[in-house]
This record gives sequence, C-alpha cells and structure tokens, in this order.
Amino acid sequence: MISINPQILEKNGKKEFAILPYEDFLKMQEELECYNDLRILREAKQEEQNASSVSFEEAKKILNIE
Repeated sequence: MISINPQILEKNGKKEFAILPYEDFLKMQEELECYNDLRILREAKQEEQNASSVSFEEAKKILNIE
C-alpha cells in the first residue's frame, strides 16, 4: 500500500480538489497500472479456464525439443 499526502482544497466549505506531490502522483499512477495489468491477467485466465492444454514435457515432445 502506498502512502500519499494530499492537500485538500475546499470550495464553499465542501472538499473540492485533492492536490498531490508529484512523487505521490507517480507512485499512484504506477500502482494503478499494476492493478490494471492484474485485472487483465485475471480476465484472460478466466477466459482460458476451460481451454485444452499440454504439459511442458508433452510440448517438448511435440516440437521435438530435448
């Protein structure tokens, strides 16, 4: 979990904006990219859940690799 230090700006007594130090922004952006990659991987894994497969050893035999 990342630690961020936002500055909150209010408008008419209501929280309106959050301002982040640039380093915190970069950390958050990287975390979001990792999350998105994980989400895509999970979706792909779910889609291929029932796909047929062969073991590594079987693939080596099929491809005639030692």
